[in-house]
Amino acid sequence: MTDMEESIGKHGGIQVIARAASIMRALGSNPQGLSLAAIAQLVDLPRSTVQRIINALAVEHLVEALGPSGGFRLGPAFGQLITQTQMDIISLVRPHLTALSEQVQESTCLSSLSGDKVYVMDRIVAERELRVVFPIGIHVPATATSGGKVLLAQLPEETQRALLPDPLPACTSKSLKREALLAQLKEVKASGVATDENEYIEGLCSYAAQLDTYLGLYSISIVAPTSRALDAQAQFQQALQGCKQNIEALIGRTPRTVQG
Repeated sequence: MTDMEESIGKHGGIQVIARAASIMRALGSNPQGLSLAAIAQLVDLPRSTVQRIINALAVEHLVEALGPSGGFRLGPAFGQLITQTQMDIISLVRPHLTALSEQVQESTCLSSLSGDKVYVMDRIVAERELRVVFPIGIHVPATATSGGKVLLAQLPEETQRALLPDPLPACTSKSLKREALLAQLKEVKASGVATDENEYIEGLCSYAAQLDTYLGLYSISIVAPTSRALDAQAQFQQALQGCKQNIEALIGRTPRTVQG
């Protein structure tokens, strides 16, 4: 094989992966399923190309047919991959969440972004009389929580505007208006940290940092009663940065250089 043939082969393989990814994203945005024609229109590819890629994905159970009615949706193997990824990130991060909670004596949590909501994947509840307790698995407005803001800030501005409703849900009197939030997200993107001071629940504050890992983007947060949080803000943010650095040293997106 010549160098040119090898280059063409590599380019073709990358193109197929990119096209398959765009098809799976389209199906992910439409859980009810899509016809081949609808998929082709969404990803701007010929129907015959979409058919070939769908057939290959179906063999691996990454997509599945809807039945006699036609159309396709994401398959069981895709769900298994997501579940396994979440289990991996939880098991890897939990010791660090625990250490962070013990360091600041407050509740901590690990979250991911789900549309305009933040999904609480795991949490450690502080062992003290006045503490914050919240269930795993809840979806809360990303616009009014530090964990949500730090993840929203990583999206392109046009995506933010398309994603966020107008007006934004007002959880409390402190909840930000849409334009104020969009302006704040620029600051959050620059700093890498976000705050929520009574914006989701009166009497509750949270502080968050983004985790950029090879398993995806997540946020870690410290959640505390306002009566304690405001005086400890600098301590919380310093602790968050230390926790973030420890986790990303273990599972960061950029491979570590091995010293030999």
